[in-house]
Amino acid sequence: MLTILGRKVGMTQVFTEAGAVVPVTVIEAGPVVVTQIKTEETDGYNAVQIGFEDLKEQKVNKPMKGHFAKWNAPAKKHLAEIRLDEGESYEAGQVITVADFEVGKKLDVTGTSKGKGTQGHIKRWGQARGPMSHGSKHHRLAGGLAAGTYPSRVFKGNKAMGRMGRDTVTMQNIELVKVIPERNLMLVKGAVPGPRGGLLRVRYAIKGQDNK
Repeated sequence: MLTILGRKVGMTQVFTEAGAVVPVTVIEAGPVVVTQIKTEETDGYNAVQIGFEDLKEQKVNKPMKGHFAKWNAPAKKHLAEIRLDEGESYEAGQVITVADFEVGKKLDVTGTSKGKGTQGHIKRWGQARGPMSHGSKHHRLAGGLAAGTYPSRVFKGNKAMGRMGRDTVTMQNIELVKVIPERNLMLVKGAVPGPRGGLLRVRYAIKGQDNK
C-alpha cells in the first residue's frame, strides 16, 4: 500500500477547468526513504519501514546509527511501518515521492487532531445545558451521573468532563487534486486532521473502489 509521510502546510482553494472552486489542503509530503524491509521468513510478516525528515548525526543514538547503517539508509527523524500487499516489493534506500501518486485517486490521510485541553461535558460531548433564567443555579453543570443509594458510584466510561482532542484521526477517501513534484507538494480536497505543521500519513484509500 503506497504510503508517504508529510506535514500539513495549510488550506487554500483552486479552480477547476469548469470554473468551480475546490477547497484544498496543501501537504508537504516526502521524500521518504525505505529504512528497513521485513519479510515473512525473518519477521513473520511482510512490511517496510519508511523514514521522513533528515536528522543530524549528533542527534542519532548508537542503536539507531547501527539500524540505518545496516540498511544503508540516511538517518531520519520520523519512522513508520507499512504492511505490504501481496506482490508489492521495495528495496532498502528506495525513495518515495509525491510523483508516485496519481492525481484523481482517493487517499486516506491520518493525523493527530488539535488538542483542546480539559473541557466540560457540553463542549466535549454536545450535551444540553440547564435553564439560563434567574434563580436556576444549574446553567452548565452536569446532570445526574448515578443513583445515590445503589450503586453509589459513577460507572466507568460515563461521558463527563475531561481531555478533549489530540486523537489519531483518519479522513477516508479524500481526492488528490494536484501534485507539484518540484516542491514536494500534494493538494487534497477538503480538510485533514491536525494543526499547521502537524505530521500526516498519506496513503491510497483502502475502501476507494476506483483505486483497484
